[in-house]
Amino acid sequence: MLTEQPQSPPRFTDTAGGQAVTAVPVFAPETTAGEAWDRMAGTRYDSASDIVVRDRDGWLYGLVAIERLLAADRDAAMAELADRDPPIVAPGVDQEVAAWHAVQHGESSLAVVDPAGRFVGVVPRRRLLRVLLQEHDEDMARLGGYLRGSSLARTAAEEPVARRFAHRIPWLLLGLAGAMASTGILATFEERLSANVVLAFFLPGVVYLADAVGTQTEAVVVRGLSVGASIRRLARGEAVTGLIIGTVMAAAFLPFALLYGDARVALTAAVSLFAACSVASVLAMGLPWLLSRLGRDPAFGSGPLATVVQDLLSITVYVATALIIIG
Repeated sequence: MLTEQPQSPPRFTDTAGGQAVTAVPVFAPETTAGEAWDRMAGTRYDSASDIVVRDRDGWLYGLVAIERLLAADRDAAMAELADRDPPIVAPGVDQEVAAWHAVQHGESSLAVVDPAGRFVGVVPRRRLLRVLLQEHDEDMARLGGYLRGSSLARTAAEEPVARRFAHRIPWLLLGLAGAMASTGILATFEERLSANVVLAFFLPGVVYLADAVGTQTEAVVVRGLSVGASIRRLARGEAVTGLIIGTVMAAAFLPFALLYGDARVALTAAVSLFAACSVASVLAMGLPWLLSRLGRDPAFGSGPLATVVQDLLSITVYVATALIIIG
């Protein structure tokens, strides 16, 4: 007589074999429906939504849905009730592929067999649903470009308020320190600003545009990291793009600056804008990559950190350029 507890299958990470359970009802093809019911009564299974029918050598004969067994005559043989062509996969098949295979066949569970066709285990419906949900979360995380793993994405979305606060406040405090430092830099430039107030008109624009360029680059890099893109290719593309953007923005800004200030002030604003935008791309590339390498979530840290560093650099560049050009 066949045992109802097959041997444990080899375990595979994120594969059909890793999701399979072995504590399932297993009967020979000649077993009747009545005999199956009598032997199943009082037995605890990991899953009983499908009854496995296999021969004495361990070869999978088919699956019988519990609904069909309920409606069957007690004298009907399991061979008559079994689906001879159930969805089957090898143990090493990726869990997402396995789950979609079961869905496409309209089955509630999935049989796992070895290369020789011998029964290994069953992936029950609850695990199929869990795999589909996990893979969906991971796909959304990758498309959104904020996290590499779905478990981290779900943790970040569902963690309590205290943990949310703890994750975010250090970066924001760093931003506050940067704001204080930028105030100090401008304070040292007070005399120059007082002598030429027009210089102060263009500073917010330079800072904002540099931040905007950095934010665009940062979004591209974080998304690239989330899908495993090559950082070298990203770096080359974004560095060249930053230089081109800086050139275009400076050229477009120069005529506007001439309307409000003399040529030296306008040139100061244009050169500062070019330098700040170019540096912003490099900075926005480096910070997400560095945080990712350190095992930190770039979604929390790269935005605030890049903003404060970029603002400080933009202000410093603007002040230094004004001192060189205007004197």
